[in-house]
Amino acid sequence: MISFDDFMKVDIRVGTVTKAEPFPEARKPALKLWVDYGPEIGEKKSSAQITVHYAPEELIGRQVLGVVNFPPRQIGPFMSEALVLGLFDEAGAVVLIGPDKQVPNGARMN
Repeated sequence: MISFDDFMKVDIRVGTVTKAEPFPEARKPALKLWVDYGPEIGEKKSSAQITVHYAPEELIGRQVLGVVNFPPRQIGPFMSEALVLGLFDEAGAVVLIGPDKQVPNGARMN
């Protein structure tokens, strides 16, 4: 069990995908995402293994949840600055998590 204070240390914010492109250099199939987390956080890059359900062009404008306070992580030639959140479907492919209605970029999950 963790305390509520421990949970609040994880900074989960909503952001809008502004750019997405294939990431052929990744060891596992992935996409490179640029997500706008609002004026306080700004735009962050993320590598996401979401190629089964998503094409880059359909992600533009989509809101997603991401952890924005992990340290950057080098993934091949790409520096991932946030962890976009998702769930595994029955086949093990990632389905993105996001709000079902538009909310301001940077809104924090509570």
